[in-house]
Amino acid sequence: SRGLGDVYKRQVQPEIKKAIDNLIENLKSQGCEIVEVTLPHTSYAIPVYYLVAASEASSNLSRYDGVRYGLRDIEKEGGQPVSDLKEFYKLSRSRGFGDEVKRRILLGTFALSAGYYDAYYTKACQVRRLISDDFSNAFEKCDFVIGPVATETAFKIGEKKDDPVSMYYNDILTTPANLAGLPSMSVPVGLDDKGLPMGLQIIAPSFKDDQMIGFAQAVEEIVDFKEKPNV
Repeated sequence: SRGLGDVYKRQVQPEIKKAIDNLIENLKSQGCEIVEVTLPHTSYAIPVYYLVAASEASSNLSRYDGVRYGLRDIEKEGGQPVSDLKEFYKLSRSRGFGDEVKRRILLGTFALSAGYYDAYYTKACQVRRLISDDFSNAFEKCDFVIGPVATETAFKIGEKKDDPVSMYYNDILTTPANLAGLPSMSVPVGLDDKGLPMGLQIIAPSFKDDQMIGFAQAVEEIVDFKEKPNV
């Protein structure tokens, strides 16, 4: 699909592209008609997704104050009790949330704050609707949208923990379906040269989950994936 075309051409690992292209040729040989569709606004999916997701996280996690929900921490280091409510909230929330959760709360609170709400959250929701419209238009021409699940195969645990932006961009191919509220799934299509699994993403129209699963079963039969990943 166009819109994520540059990502596919420039960022997707060569082995993944080869596996997807080979599968497309196999689908053609089985009688499937392959058409190119345009999804122009999906290139904005990452910033839109993380603005919306962080804003929702900030709003939903505000209840975890240590009183009604979440960790209740009433002692400072050294065993001294907290002196006031503000300090209690600070300890409970700082010790009860991990780094990524805190990062999303901060980003979401900023996006929802007075003076920035319309510029960030509202604008992100408007682009989200455009992404959904892109898929609606695409499904007038095809039954499913297919492509890679990720730009690369698995990296080592903790390898990118100090680079959250790089971690976020690993979702660039899957967030469009999430934003559009569409059913999607991953099907293994082979292993790369390191023995790590590569996946095909299948995106279907709303409420077509059963058809998507049927198509995924057909893909599995064509690929006949039986290799054991190197984990």
